[in-house]
Amino acid sequence: MKLNEIKPKAGSTKNRMRVGRGIGSGKGKTSGVGQKGQKSRSGVAIGGYEGGQMPLYMRMPKSGFNNTKFATNLVELSLGHLQAAIDAKKVDAKKAIDEDMLVEAGVVSRKRDGIKLLANGELTTKVELKITKASKGATEAVEKAGGKIELIVREVAPIKKRGEK
Repeated sequence: MKLNEIKPKAGSTKNRMRVGRGIGSGKGKTSGVGQKGQKSRSGVAIGGYEGGQMPLYMRMPKSGFNNTKFATNLVELSLGHLQAAIDAKKVDAKKAIDEDMLVEAGVVSRKRDGIKLLANGELTTKVELKITKASKGATEAVEKAGGKIELIVREVAPIKKRGEK
């Protein structure tokens, strides 16, 4: 095999359509875009543009459900990272490990709405954790190592409906 003999797989490439090359080509004259008007020319921007006037879809009020008020922004912590921090003596595994201790030790940068433990990596040390959430696999791995996880319940203020006192 030589460099000049290399060809793409049969059927994997197509030649481009040469438009505007006479009536016999099937794509001559109007080049397959019909006659006249803005849409037959290049650089068309019709979808919703009203000549500078505020478009209808922007004049209408927003509607529908948005979950941002209730969404939780959790920081992820893997079992492997936790084990590495224990091995490096950043975290004392003999004491109960809570979210503030993990932030102080530099295992996570900040806790946001809480910390979620994920089952990536392996945990060999017995630990007692107090965190917001943990995946099923992470919970099983901690219990298999002889530790336990205590989940912190986040208090959410009740939402008042309009007109309610």
